[in-house]
Amino acid sequence: MACRISELVIDCADPERLAAFWSEVLGYVELGREDDGSIAIGPPDADFGGPQPILVLSRSSDPRTGKLRLHIDVNATDRDQDAELERLLSLGAKPADVGQTGEESWHTLADPEGNEFCLLHTRLQPL
Repeated sequence: MACRISELVIDCADPERLAAFWSEVLGYVELGREDDGSIAIGPPDADFGGPQPILVLSRSSDPRTGKLRLHIDVNATDRDQDAELERLLSLGAKPADVGQTGEESWHTLADPEGNEFCLLHTRLQPL
């Protein structure tokens, strides 16, 4: 028996803002809110335990220090990498420098709170 990733929790200053950003990026919808201000988002018509992990945006006032040790990689499903890069930038992503050479096949970006993520080259089939 093995484990599955059911959810990824991202500490953030503004869960509302990041939930809106990541919902647009991933085509996710709001699944629920907790009393502590956390917002869970996931695929439409899905819930905890589905084939894709949900994201939980959890309010935190702790300052971030340095590069993240874990980040999200995304792949376009309905357009090429260049078109998806333009879409992500229009949603508020920013280019991020984490020491890449410029020869990589992926783009390193940051969400509106500076959390790094990568846009990979390969287009995936939607689920």
